[in-house]
Amino acid sequence: ADWSEVDGSVVSMVSATSSSSRLLPPKERLREKSFEYCQRLIEQSDRKALKRTDTELQKACLVEAVCILDGVCVEDAGCVYRAFPCVKSLFGRLNSDLSCSRVLLPIAQFYLNHGEAAAVDSECVWRCVFGVLPAECFNDPYLAHETLSFIRANQLQLHSSVPLYSHYFPNLLKFLAWDSPGLVSDYVDVLPSLITAGTAVELLHSLLDLPCLTAALTLQLRSACFPVSEPGGRGLSSLEAFRSPAHRGLFLFLLRGEAGSGDTMDRLSVLHDLLMEAADWSRVIQSAQSVPVLLHVYFNTVTTVSDERLLAQLVLVLLERSSLLLNIPRYTAEIHRVFSHHLLKLCKLHPSLVVDQSRELLEFAGTTTNINSKEDLYTHVVWVLDEYLSVSFDSRCSVDLVTSCFETLEAVLFEITSSGSPSPRVVTSLLSALAKLASRSHDLIPRVSLFLSKLRNGAVSWCGSEEDVVAVVTRGEELWSLLKLPSVALSVLTPPPLTTSPRWHGDANAALPPRLRTLTGLTHAKI
Repeated sequence: ADWSEVDGSVVSMVSATSSSSRLLPPKERLREKSFEYCQRLIEQSDRKALKRTDTELQKACLVEAVCILDGVCVEDAGCVYRAFPCVKSLFGRLNSDLSCSRVLLPIAQFYLNHGEAAAVDSECVWRCVFGVLPAECFNDPYLAHETLSFIRANQLQLHSSVPLYSHYFPNLLKFLAWDSPGLVSDYVDVLPSLITAGTAVELLHSLLDLPCLTAALTLQLRSACFPVSEPGGRGLSSLEAFRSPAHRGLFLFLLRGEAGSGDTMDRLSVLHDLLMEAADWSRVIQSAQSVPVLLHVYFNTVTTVSDERLLAQLVLVLLERSSLLLNIPRYTAEIHRVFSHHLLKLCKLHPSLVVDQSRELLEFAGTTTNINSKEDLYTHVVWVLDEYLSVSFDSRCSVDLVTSCFETLEAVLFEITSSGSPSPRVVTSLLSALAKLASRSHDLIPRVSLFLSKLRNGAVSWCGSEEDVVAVVTRGEELWSLLKLPSVALSVLTPPPLTTSPRWHGDANAALPPRLRTLTGLTHAKI
C-alpha cells in the first residue's frame, strides 16, 4: 500500500512524509523508514511515562531503537552524521540517570562503531560506561552481564579505539568481586584484554586483593543502608574501620576507579587485620575461590605482553605477596600452589630471571620461617635456584654467586635439622640443591659430602617417621655416590640445556637407537 493511504497518526510518527523516499528501492526505503521511526521514537522518549511498566517498556524501546540505528549506520555510513545528534542528545539526557543504565551500553556500541568516522569525542561515554556504572551499579546482575558481553564482543576494537580501556580494570573487577560464581567464566575471556605492560603489576595485586575488594563493597553498602550495629554485634569492627578517617585511604584505594595510583598499598597487612572478620563471609569466600583460576589466565597471558624486565618485577611480587594475603581458609595454600607453578614456568621461559633476582630469591630461601608457612613455594624457589644458577643458562653466573647460594642453603639445612622435625620434602630438596651447586664448583663438594656421610651413618634423629628416614637416606646415598665422581655428577645433576628434552631415541648418530632396536627384537623373539 502507498504510504499516503496509511493512517495519519502512523505516518506522523514514521516521518513528516518524504516524497523522495518513495522513489527508493524497497531495501533502501525500509532502511530510511526504520531510521526515521527510531529517530522519532528517541526524540519522544523524554516524555515521562505514567506507569512503572510503561517506564520499563520505554527503556526497552530505546535499547532497540539505538541498536536499529546502529545497524542502519553499519549498512549505510551516510546515515552516521544524521544519527549522531540524536544519539548524543539521548546520552546527554540519560548519562546521569542510573535507572537508565541498560540504555547506555547500546549507545556505547554506537559510539564505538561510528565515533571515529564522525570525529566525535567519546571520552565522556567511556568514563560513564567503564567508570560510573561499575562503581555505582556493581550489584546489578543485568548490567554486569551486559557490560561483560559488550567487552567480550569488542575486545580488539576497544584496544584500538579506547586507549584507556585497560586502565578501568579496578572498576571492572567490582562486578567480579560482587558476583564471582556467576561471572568468573566471563572474566576468563575478558581478563587478557586488561593485561598490558602498563597494568600488569597493579592488576596482579588487584587480583590477589579481590576478596578484600568484595569485603569493601559489602561494607560500602552496609554503611550506606544501616547504622553501626550495637556493641558486640556482627560487623561492628569492620564497619567502624570503614567509616574511620584513619583508615579511609586504605578503603578508597581498594575502591578506586582507575589504575595508576600505585601498585599496591603500603599498609596492606593493616587492611587484612581490619577485614579479618570478613574472611568467613560467604561472598568473600566465593570471591577467593575465583582468584586461582584467574591467576592462571593472568600468568599465561602476561608472558606474551611483557618484557623480561617486567617479568622480573612479577617474580618479586610473587615472593612479596606470598606473605600478604587475606587469611581465608585454604586461600593462601591455593595461591602458593599457583605461584609455585608459574614461578617454574617463568624461570624456564627466561632462566636469566634467576640471576637478575638472585638476591631476593636467596633472601626468601634463607628465611627458615618460610618453610613452615609456605613449604610448596619454598621448595620451588630452592629448585629454580639450583637449576638455573649455572653458566649453562646465564654467563653472568659467577663462582661467587654459586657459592653464596650454596652457603645460604647449607645454613638453612643445618638449622632445620638441628632443631625440630623438618619435612623430608624440604630436606631432600635442599640436599639435591647443595649437590647440584657443588657439582658446578668442586671446592664445595667436601662440604656437602660431609653432611651426606653423616646421613649414611644414621644421623637422622630429626626424622619424624621411618618412612621419612628411608626417603632422606636414600636421596643422600644417591647424591653421595654421584659426588664421588665429580665429572659424572656434573653431567647428571646439571645436564646441558639441549638434553633437558632429549630425543636420543631418534638420533641416527647416537648409539641408543640401535640398542633399543636390538632389545625390541629380543623381546619380540621371546613372545
